[in-house]
Amino acid sequence: METKGIPLDQSELIVYLDENDLPPHDEYNPKSPTNKRNIYRASLSALESIANSPSTLKNIKMDDMTVQDFATNIQNRIDQLEYKIRKLKTDEQSQLNSNAFRLFRN
Repeated sequence: METKGIPLDQSELIVYLDENDLPPHDEYNPKSPTNKRNIYRASLSALESIANSPSTLKNIKMDDMTVQDFATNIQNRIDQLEYKIRKLKTDEQSQLNSNAFRLFRN
């Protein structure tokens, strides 16, 4: 969903999912915080790959958007995803149900 409208090869998508601990052909479980976090991480990997490839940026044309506009927008989306990923908890963290941590032990 994060890369909607951007043509990506199926083999590339599989690599992004594998790199982020997601089996490419398994059913997505939206109730799992870890799965949700990994999906966002895979999307971030795809967007970073696109942003780091000038030839890809030149080939993507959307309506009347220039390459500069697209590059700015994709960088803004990368920043938003990084922030969102930092805030998401994993399955283990959500089981603790606590926002506090212990700095010192007894």
